[in-house]
Amino acid sequence: MSLDENIKRAQAYLKQFQSGPVAHRINGQDVLSADSFDTISPVDLAPLATISKGGTDEIDQAAKAAKAAFTGWSRLSGKDRRDILHNVADAIVARAEEIAFVEAMDTGQTIRFMSKAALRGAENFRFFADQAPAAADGKSLFTTGQINITSRRAIGPVGIITPWNTPFMLSTWKIAPALASGCTVVHKPAELSPLSARLLVEIAETAGVPAGVWNTVNGMGETAGRALTEHPDIKAIAFVGESNTGSHIMSQGASTLKRVHFELGGKNPVIVFKDADLERAADAAVFMIYSLNGERCTSSSRLLVEHDIYDAFCTKVAQKAATIKVGHPLDPEVTIGPLIHPIHQAKVTSYFDIATAEGALIATGGHTIDGPGGGCYVAPTLFTNATNNMRIAQEEIFGPVLTALPFESEEEAITMANDVAYGLAGYVWTENMQRGLRVSDALEAGMVWVNSENTRHLPTPFGGVKSSGIGRDGGDWSFDFYMETKNVALATGAHKIPKLGG
Repeated sequence: MSLDENIKRAQAYLKQFQSGPVAHRINGQDVLSADSFDTISPVDLAPLATISKGGTDEIDQAAKAAKAAFTGWSRLSGKDRRDILHNVADAIVARAEEIAFVEAMDTGQTIRFMSKAALRGAENFRFFADQAPAAADGKSLFTTGQINITSRRAIGPVGIITPWNTPFMLSTWKIAPALASGCTVVHKPAELSPLSARLLVEIAETAGVPAGVWNTVNGMGETAGRALTEHPDIKAIAFVGESNTGSHIMSQGASTLKRVHFELGGKNPVIVFKDADLERAADAAVFMIYSLNGERCTSSSRLLVEHDIYDAFCTKVAQKAATIKVGHPLDPEVTIGPLIHPIHQAKVTSYFDIATAEGALIATGGHTIDGPGGGCYVAPTLFTNATNNMRIAQEEIFGPVLTALPFESEEEAITMANDVAYGLAGYVWTENMQRGLRVSDALEAGMVWVNSENTRHLPTPFGGVKSSGIGRDGGDWSFDFYMETKNVALATGAHKIPKLGG
C-alpha cells in the first residue's frame, strides 16, 4: 500500500475514537469520567481522541470488579482459560491491521514494525494460553517420613501499568500470563498512547473473557496510577517504564505489601571484538538502536568497539545510519517515525548539546527533521570520541541515539559495560566462543545475546538487574509472579512427636 492509501485506512480506523470521550471499561461496561484529556499524534501533534481521565473512584470500581470476578475466573479450569485465551489470540489476528494502524498513529512507531507487534501480541496469548492447564502444577518432594506436595494458586486481582512505546505488544506480554494463571486484571495504559488498550479489552470481551476479569482505566500516573498501586484489593503490580517511576510504585505499594514486577530502563552495551563478523555486528547494532525509533528498553544504546577497529567500524555504522529513512509512520519505506511527544523529543535532542559540551563528536545525525505534519522527527544519531563517564554514555536517552566508545582489552570492555546504573541486556560479538562465554558471564545484565540481536524465545526469562528491574517474565517465570506457591506436608509414618506438659 502507498502512504496515501495507508493514511486513508488509518483515518477509517480512527473514526471509532472520535465520536466522544473514549470510556474506561469496568466490569464489562463503559464508564465515563467527569474529566478528560486529549491524546495527540506525534505525526502532526493534532488530537486523535479525547480520553476519559480516571482517578481514585474509577480505580476503586475496577479493583472491586476484579475482586468480585476473581473467584469465578481462578476456579475455571486451566483448559477452559486456555480455550478463551486462544480465542483472544484469534481475534487479535483478525484485527491485526486495525491495531497496527491505530498504534502507528498513536505512538509514531512505523507500520513496518507495528504490523509485527500486533501479531506478536497474538503469539503471547497463544504461548501463555498453552501453559494455563499446568500453571497450578508443582513438585513432589520426598524426605524420610514425609512427602511434600507443592502447588500454585493465582495471587488475586493484579494491577498492570504499561508504557507508551509499544503498548499493545507489551500489554499482551503482561496480561496474558496474568489471565492464564487465574488472576483478574486492572490495566492502566500509558496516557501518551492509550488507544490500542481500548481495542485490546474489546477484543478480549468479544473472545469470551467474562466481565470484571479484565478492566481498563485511563488516567495519569500520579492519580490513577497511584490509586492502583495503593489499592488494598490489588495484590501485585506489574509495571513497564522508567526506573524512577518504578521506585515510586514500590514506595506506594509498601503499606499494602504488594508484590511488584518491574521492567525498567536500560543503557545496554553491544560489545564488538575485532575478530567478529563485522558486517553482521554493524547490522545488528544499527537495528537494535534505530528500529522502533530507539524507544525500546533493550536498545543497544552503547557501542563498545575494540580500539584497533573503532574508527572503521564507527564509519560503517554511521554510513548505515545515514541511509535510514525518517518520515511518516504509515509510509512503508520509512524505518524511523516521529518520537512519541514534543516533551520527549526535547529530552532526546537535549543530548546533542550535552554531547558537544562533553567533547564528543556527532558522526551523523544530531538534528531534528522537518517531517510530514511538523511532528517530532529526529535523525538517527551516532556520537563518537566518547568516554564512559559522559552523560551520553551513562543516561538512558530512549531515542535513535547511539554512543560509541573504544576499548583496549576484554577486561576493559567488561568494566565499561558494567559501569552504569542499569543492567537489562547486553550484546557480544566475537568468533571466539570461549571469550563470548566469559564476557557474557561477567556482564551485569539479566539477558545477554552472543552474535545476535535481541531475538526472543518466549520460554526464556526476560528482565534486568540493578536499576533495570525486579523479577522475570517469560515461560514459567511469569507464573511465579502471578501465583502463590503452597506446600502440603504428609507424614508417611507415626514419627515421634515431642511432648510438652502432662
